[in-house]
Amino acid sequence: MGGVTAGTRTQISPYAAFDRATWRALAGDRTLPLDEADLRALRSLGDRIDLGEVATVYLPLADLLALHVTASQRLWAAQSRFLGDTTAKVPYVIAVAGSVAVGKSTTARLLQTLLAAGPGSPRVDLVTTDGFLWPNAVLEQRGLLARKGFPESYDRRALVRFLADVKSGRGEVSAPVYSHQSYDVLRGQHQVVDRPDILVLEGLNVLQAGRRDDGRVPEVFLSDFFDFSVYVDAAESDVQQWYVERFLALRRTAFADTSAYFHRYAGLSDDDARATALSIWDAVNGPNLRQNITPTRSRARLVLQKAADHSVRRVLLRKL
Repeated sequence: MGGVTAGTRTQISPYAAFDRATWRALAGDRTLPLDEADLRALRSLGDRIDLGEVATVYLPLADLLALHVTASQRLWAAQSRFLGDTTAKVPYVIAVAGSVAVGKSTTARLLQTLLAAGPGSPRVDLVTTDGFLWPNAVLEQRGLLARKGFPESYDRRALVRFLADVKSGRGEVSAPVYSHQSYDVLRGQHQVVDRPDILVLEGLNVLQAGRRDDGRVPEVFLSDFFDFSVYVDAAESDVQQWYVERFLALRRTAFADTSAYFHRYAGLSDDDARATALSIWDAVNGPNLRQNITPTRSRARLVLQKAADHSVRRVLLRKL
């Protein structure tokens, strides 16, 4: 029981903490359902992760999530029998949150792959909230283009409607598609979500309570539709370094394409590219992390705490 004893205040936390060895042991001797080629396809640029890390961190996490999904489905079936309700089960929604360049996209894709390879081979869809950003033309009109990624740069009502439709069991729910190459929402292109067993939703601000455009607190939050949430965490200094390293790497990849929105950065020298990346971090990504993303960490069901080498050094799991 928490409290004050012998003149020392006992630290009270809603989380149980697991070191790497303890967490890895939870997966037992189960083998990975993917190889190096699969991992290369799932890994984001600059995210240093190997199969050992997947086995240590993400396989136990997928196993834990599978337990939650199964328990949720059993409860749904029991409640349906009790109520005489024949409504089909609704998707189990898992949110993945965290900063730019922290590795949340890799985490989301790994969870999709590992969960789909689990017992019963459930159908797992992955949607990113980037598609719900306002188009660049709208952001420019509102003076928000320089604040892309901040909560106000998203069509939050459309995102809430999307999740409400998914959790109501509606079929063929459409989500907009975003292109990092063109740095804009793709007009006329949509991803269709048709009653999967599990939906993974990945984005910067998915755990934020936020306010409506008129300043009032909304009656419905995105988190109202989540069954489980994961926050990918790291020290800001480390994330900043990873962002700069990724920016430097993009000069030789995505930025090299003449049709890319950021093609103008492809010819920068290392020093100029580093200075540009740091200025973007200081103006956009750093403030957004401190003001809007980090404050939502305590709302997550599970936190993956990363070290400077990208490895997860500790897992925090909210106590039931």
